[in-house]
Amino acid sequence: QVQLVESGGGLVQPGGSLSVSCTASGIMFRMFSMGWYRQVPGKQRELVALITRGGNTNYVDSVKGRFTISRDNAKNTVILQMNSLKSEDTAVYYCNAAFLSEVYWGQGTQVTVSS
Repeated sequence: QVQLVESGGGLVQPGGSLSVSCTASGIMFRMFSMGWYRQVPGKQRELVALITRGGNTNYVDSVKGRFTISRDNAKNTVILQMNSLKSEDTAVYYCNAAFLSEVYWGQGTQVTVSS
């Protein structure tokens, strides 16, 4: 059974930092591209950051220079480090694993940026 379990969300003030983690089980983690998506009510889910199995990374323009995605294949974990957070970063953040036609999602973790 495939599971992606996110952790680390919460409430943070504008300008603060937060990291969210996703630990996978039931997949050959090193073969998968891993991504973080986010969604706010009434809007489509958007890709925030992606890291390929080779370690290449991509970010949506709005988070470039502020967010960093990394992976630890030994721990089956992908981490999104978020710095200089803004109110518009508030969303439910979802972990995604993709390899060819296999796509899996985590349950989501809430990140709220507010004073």
